[in-house]
Amino acid sequence: MKSCLVVDDSKVIRKVARHILEGLDFAVAEACDGQEALDACHESVPDVVLLDWNMPVMSGMEFLQALNGLNLPNRPKIVFCTTENGIAHIRAAIDAGADEYVMKPFDRDTLEGKLQLVGVA
Repeated sequence: MKSCLVVDDSKVIRKVARHILEGLDFAVAEACDGQEALDACHESVPDVVLLDWNMPVMSGMEFLQALNGLNLPNRPKIVFCTTENGIAHIRAAIDAGADEYVMKPFDRDTLEGKLQLVGVA
């Protein structure tokens, strides 16, 4: 079973993502900010991280930069999931190491398509 870490400061978004991902047979863990997500990756590296951009404590971009600094045996795929839709934001995320980008609000088909694109669905 594939695993996904959902990182978002919105409990509602985490709940919606969990529902979709569990329907796609993913084991789901949650984190409410980038620091909590980084701690979770130290314990168990997921196959994919669904990552919000704007969060307190540590933003999605800060998390991604910190993750890139870790010596992980298998780096998870990163799918940014955010309301930031400017081309500069998308380019910055991809340049920083994100594998894909999905806009909020998202539905099952959109998320499943992005997961297929990064090779985890």
